[in-house]
Amino acid sequence: MNQDWSKAEVIAIVKDYFNMLQSELDNQDYNKSEHRRILQPKLNDRSDGSVEFKHQNISAVLANLGQPYIKGYKPRGNYQELLEDEVSKFLEEHRKKFEPKFDHFANGYSILSKTKADFKTIISAEPEQSEFRESEPSYLPIKINYLEREQNNRNLGEEGEKLVIEYERWRLIEAGKNNFADKIEWVSKGKGDGLGYDILSKNNNGTDRYIEVKTTKLSKETPIYISRTEWKFSSKNSTNFFLYRVFNFVEKPQFFIKQGNYESFCHLQSQSFKGFF
Repeated sequence: MNQDWSKAEVIAIVKDYFNMLQSELDNQDYNKSEHRRILQPKLNDRSDGSVEFKHQNISAVLANLGQPYIKGYKPRGNYQELLEDEVSKFLEEHRKKFEPKFDHFANGYSILSKTKADFKTIISAEPEQSEFRESEPSYLPIKINYLEREQNNRNLGEEGEKLVIEYERWRLIEAGKNNFADKIEWVSKGKGDGLGYDILSKNNNGTDRYIEVKTTKLSKETPIYISRTEWKFSSKNSTNFFLYRVFNFVEKPQFFIKQGNYESFCHLQSQSFKGFF
């Protein structure tokens, strides 16, 4: 069934989605199949696939609003305007309930499992080419971008960078480049985070490898936030610039790697403007 969802259907699925999201943010178990079984009588004979796709659309709306989403429903764009309206309305009406949970998600202390990472399997395929073409929302029911706050969480960022440094040492040693492994520098730790990259490593041929690490507890499709300094550095050093996108941190971290400047591997949207007088 390809017809647009009615307002009643959208209201029902948005409410159910936020019930699941609340459980996830509270670290409580919940059953997606059971939620779907209870929800479907309120829908117009929608298939399981259609319901799941709509859940992914809701994740995309939340990501576009800068808010956490259910990890198991990766963001899928090209959604109804009505869906964004109803998600925004729900957030506005329940802001006092969800904003403290979003704040804890973004600013809470994150500890990686003590189980040693398997670097042979830690690299993931990159996300599928994004269908996300939605414009910046005209209205933000919650003014703080908690996805950006999570990315700027110093503890989470440093833990992600530690993981990448350990991987880089392993990669170079596996390649027989032990002398290069000893030269890895954690520049964001030693020199500050204003250089445009976090780690100075080596390529197998001895040239510099400039690594920027972006870490999230959510899925690989979560948007990243880029400073002007980072953007300029990647443009000037595109041949040896690498983004390591760490995702699913805490539970079972993985990452994918992109080489080049940011324009070459992701869609950029401007976030702010500066006015001169």
